[in-house]
Amino acid sequence: MTITPSESARAAADQPTLQPSPTAGLLRLATAGSVDDGKSTLVGRLLVDSKSVLRDQLAAVERVSLDRGLTHADLALLTDGLRAEREQGITIDVAYRYFATPRRSFILADCPGHVQYTRNTVTGSSTADVVVLLVDARHGVVEQTRRHLAVAAILNVPHVVVAVNKIDLVDFSADVYDAIVAELAAAGAELGVKDLRALPTCALEGDNVVRRSSRTPFYSGPALLELLETIPADSTSADGAFRLPVQLVIRPQGAAPEGLSDYRGYAGRVAAGSVRVGQEVVVLPSRRRSRVTAIDLADTALPEAHAGQSVTLRLADDIDITRGDLLAAATDPPQLLRDVAARVAWLSEHPAKPGDRVLVKHGTRTVQAIVTAIEAVLGLDDLTAEPAQTLVLNDIGTIRLRLSEPLPVADYARSRSDGAFLLVDPFDGWTLAAGMVHLEGERASAPLAA
Repeated sequence: MTITPSESARAAADQPTLQPSPTAGLLRLATAGSVDDGKSTLVGRLLVDSKSVLRDQLAAVERVSLDRGLTHADLALLTDGLRAEREQGITIDVAYRYFATPRRSFILADCPGHVQYTRNTVTGSSTADVVVLLVDARHGVVEQTRRHLAVAAILNVPHVVVAVNKIDLVDFSADVYDAIVAELAAAGAELGVKDLRALPTCALEGDNVVRRSSRTPFYSGPALLELLETIPADSTSADGAFRLPVQLVIRPQGAAPEGLSDYRGYAGRVAAGSVRVGQEVVVLPSRRRSRVTAIDLADTALPEAHAGQSVTLRLADDIDITRGDLLAAATDPPQLLRDVAARVAWLSEHPAKPGDRVLVKHGTRTVQAIVTAIEAVLGLDDLTAEPAQTLVLNDIGTIRLRLSEPLPVADYARSRSDGAFLLVDPFDGWTLAAGMVHLEGERASAPLAA
């Protein structure tokens, strides 16, 4: 038997990988959807047709496909890298891929579709600018579709692009497509998804993935890659108030170089905003204030640092600062709170109950806490908040926490860096939940909002 991949696949593999222009912005995207919706195939098609796969990689996929008795190259194998994934034909872990076009660079997280791996989808989507959600045109919107829409909403993902896939298996029906899009729009509005767009695709044959298809005349919009090349990346971190969680206090050890005998720097990654020399900052939780005298990047002195840069700050005053403290803009600091209401995606097989003792990891700081109340769980059938006494694996709900020490937090809808945290089991160190702070009085566009 001979594998005969599409001409576009072979042509793409024969071409060199294109590099993005120097001004192209980086876009982080994650895939989501139900089992067998074609996520990995879509990602494989995107990589092949965008000339991001080397010919020997495609040849290896062809050989494995031939061994399985297939007559076409199974492009899902380009992302399903674990042995168990290849044997079972499913995606288990989050597979990260990096590719570029002349217009943009991409970091792609291919997430699992099984309900039991929803925790992986939360992980892959937590830093995404865009979630590409697949829906099988034959099945329409299902419970897992609603769950992934809810995850995108509570994670405050700026954009959701829905690929109504396998449109060829419903004879490219405009009526089927329109009905699915209408149901998606209603669900997205109910959940508070900020920006939801849809397009019909056939990942297996490449319709509307990289190039527009003539087989969907009812759709006049861009192909998926065109859309991803032009969709704006999230600028919240860059535009927000300055935040730097301190990871390390740097003091020279032993015989210090000349001029550095009294060096004291506070190293970390700028989580949001920007900071400049001369700017006043506040140290939390101590609330002490000082002024930035220098910003060091390795051996280079910078006048200013921006979100995403790992730098060392020097301050004018000798303040007791340790790992876990937060340096923030003095003009717009976050609140210090010990009682926190939050939305959580429960990721553990151990149910959550009032009275549970947990660790809260926020930035570089970890404090003890008690779950004081479980208020609601999201019903995925009607997308309404239902009273609950416990949360189980893959539930999305609201809880209240009492912290042993105050943490500098903000509503997640306003600031991802200030509003995100993890709940950790204090006994075995396993992650229990991904949490998003919901301050009282804030109107957040997400499920379970007050």
